[in-house]
Amino acid sequence: MQGFEKTKRTTLKRLHERGHFDRDTAYAILDEALICHVGIIVDGAPVVIPTACWHDGDTLYLHGSSASHLIRTLKLGAEACVTVSLLDGLVMARSAFHHSFNYRSVVIFGRPEAVEDAAEKRRVLRLFVVRVAPGRGEELRPATDQEIKGTGVVRLSLTEASAKIRTGPPSTTKRTTAIRCRPASCPSPWSVAWPSPTPASPRALTSPPISPSRGR
Repeated sequence: MQGFEKTKRTTLKRLHERGHFDRDTAYAILDEALICHVGIIVDGAPVVIPTACWHDGDTLYLHGSSASHLIRTLKLGAEACVTVSLLDGLVMARSAFHHSFNYRSVVIFGRPEAVEDAAEKRRVLRLFVVRVAPGRGEELRPATDQEIKGTGVVRLSLTEASAKIRTGPPSTTKRTTAIRCRPASCPSPWSVAWPSPTPASPRALTSPPISPSRGR
């Protein structure tokens, strides 16, 4: 699989050794992420909107209400910057300056285009449901034509992108080795928990509706 070509926008200016331009690394991060942030320019000012994302091969998809400002702006051909971040742990060093996070992130640049064909829209929206909750799609009623019409979907070619990853323990300097404060790397406190019953469905769940790979 051919990697991403480095561009001026995707080349890391600092800590370039943390950069990754192979698609396998970037796609693994996108596969695990549920939320992205989409940056656009509106009336000369930057706007960043959090939303759900998923990818199918070399294409990233975003969706929302057809009437939403983000979807309408992207359908008009606005340039966008999409970022995805996964927090893997807290890096606790002996000095405040060297505290950090262990993380995995992807930055994508491009100009999204609208998915207008109803059949194709159904297909990619079903992919989204399957990715978030495998097996859930078979339990749901089919989306109505009105629901499909009311949902805006845009696609962005994964052409200009890069990943950045930090792993490992805190960095140590000669000035901090004598300090008694204990350094450590702490796993992320955020993870997917077992779902709880609701008033509409009080029966206890016997299997998780979310892929076990999402728990970190």
